[in-house]
Amino acid sequence: MTRPENKSLLIKGGHLIDPAQKINAPMDILLRDGRVAEISLPNKTRGGTDEKFDARGLIVAPGFIDLHVHLREPGQSYKETIATGTAAAAAGGFTSVCTMPNTAPVVDTPEWVAWLRSPDRGAVVNVFPIAAATRASRGGTLTDFAALQRAGAVAVTDDGKPILEDDTMRMALRLGAELNLPVVQHAEDTRMTEHCSMHAGPTSFRLGLRGMPAAAESAIVDRDVTLAQQIRDSRLHVAHLSTSDALKAVRRGKRGNHGSRATCRVTCEVTPHHFTLIDENVGEYDTNFKMNPPLRTAADLEAILVALADGTIDAIATDHAPHAAHEKQVEFERASFGITGLETALALAITKLHREHRIPLTRIVDLFTAGPARVFDLRGRGSLAKGNHADVTIFDPKKRWTFEASKSRSMSHNTPFDGWQFTGKIVATVVGGKIVFTEK
Repeated sequence: MTRPENKSLLIKGGHLIDPAQKINAPMDILLRDGRVAEISLPNKTRGGTDEKFDARGLIVAPGFIDLHVHLREPGQSYKETIATGTAAAAAGGFTSVCTMPNTAPVVDTPEWVAWLRSPDRGAVVNVFPIAAATRASRGGTLTDFAALQRAGAVAVTDDGKPILEDDTMRMALRLGAELNLPVVQHAEDTRMTEHCSMHAGPTSFRLGLRGMPAAAESAIVDRDVTLAQQIRDSRLHVAHLSTSDALKAVRRGKRGNHGSRATCRVTCEVTPHHFTLIDENVGEYDTNFKMNPPLRTAADLEAILVALADGTIDAIATDHAPHAAHEKQVEFERASFGITGLETALALAITKLHREHRIPLTRIVDLFTAGPARVFDLRGRGSLAKGNHADVTIFDPKKRWTFEASKSRSMSHNTPFDGWQFTGKIVATVVGGKIVFTEK
């Protein structure tokens, strides 16, 4: 994302929420040459500007960062492309997305990392590849972490599959520690979830579906936290956490994140669907409610809400997982796991977390900005401090609207939120000082 030289944009009249700088006040922001040039009190900006954006009545925030998206390229462009996926990201207020490597082929070489980052892909937001942790994500031989990092990978993972073997995970954490590279774990003991399609509980029993026990997630998180604590400077990030017991393990790991004797960094993310829906919402085999990890219990959802409020959870990530219609319009057990999520994430956060559960708007903005920037050390992002990248998200926290999946920028429409009424709407998205989305 580059902007022509000597171009400037003044975002004027908005209310800035920048948790990293502890700013929650009316401010004007001047962007110039792709960077933040000045933050000032209203009407106090010095110098002229080429373009102005009237943000009166709106919240201005650092550009949102999504740590977990599937853009399906290379190899699955019938579901999504980097161009269409990043267009959906921009419409959802995301200025940066981190792409998962479970494509066809798997992104396990520096060449594929470079391919993802090429301007030829047509991305309209920043794309940060996450590379495979093992070759072809088969859980065996580790990839060349150093070469992947040099090519631009911000983390490694076998997302879609867990790293099951203790020795392999230990080696991954040790190598990640040497390079200051996060290892992202899809926490699922697949020995306990084979042929399962939803959470194990009364609903799966009623529907006659094989269920995934919560222990399949929590056991892996508990094991990984134990391994991370044995390796100084290791960085473990738990993807799409969904159970209360896994949260207990994360809290145990975070207790060692602080102080002079800290041995590791343990972080985690949750998705909007896991703080909004439970397994009962599957209803009568509705495949738009099928995802992995699956929707859990009301008690798990409550634990996630508490962890979002108290700071245990570091980021909200969408796990945007587009699928073609024929992959969802089949029997529940045969349907693909996953839902789209980029365009509804903020609305769900404001509607559910802020309005229903009274989580402050400043905390919600932190979960979309400074929190994810810290997890993957995306320097110069997550805050609108002077000199940082000119990535900005502008939204109306009071705007009421209805989501229509048919109008999504994504190629796929597999969402449980079609027709939902929300409060909170993205108005504009700015990447590198350039407006890449505005609400029509």
